[in-house]
Amino acid sequence: MISKYLWVLFVSMLPIIELRGAIPISQGLGIPLAQAFVICIIGNMIPVPFIFLFARRILEWGKDKPVIGKSFQWCLKKGEKGGKALQEKAKNGLYVALLLFVGIPLPGTGAWTGMLAASFLDMDFKKSTAAVLGGVLLAGAIMGALSFGVFSAVRSVALIGLF
Repeated sequence: MISKYLWVLFVSMLPIIELRGAIPISQGLGIPLAQAFVICIIGNMIPVPFIFLFARRILEWGKDKPVIGKSFQWCLKKGEKGGKALQEKAKNGLYVALLLFVGIPLPGTGAWTGMLAASFLDMDFKKSTAAVLGGVLLAGAIMGALSFGVFSAVRSVALIGLF
């Protein structure tokens, strides 16, 4: 049982997948939704301070390296573009915009991208972390509700004998 929890924790830490993928996986593994929610939030937030403090520096360092340069340049461009777009749309409500950006569970709008954008915009670390946490909670609630509904429907249909 503990391996299921560790698997979900690990998946929620991965870029792109994050808790948007970990919550449905947790429901497929039969982990109770409340426990899965907590595990996925923790897992999604573990990389956040490291992203803010180190990702930009590492990307700047590697952008001209032979093997990794192109992918690092792509990440830098994505972070800069996301940061500028967020800043243009938000004006004075930048932290609320960051929360909503992270909270809407679409590919490329998670904690990783949000914190990278915050670091590119030189936003305050504590306020950015709080906004990203709020966004992760919102995305977790949305994904939890969707996953629970889908898996409940599938189980109900299976009980009736249609599968």
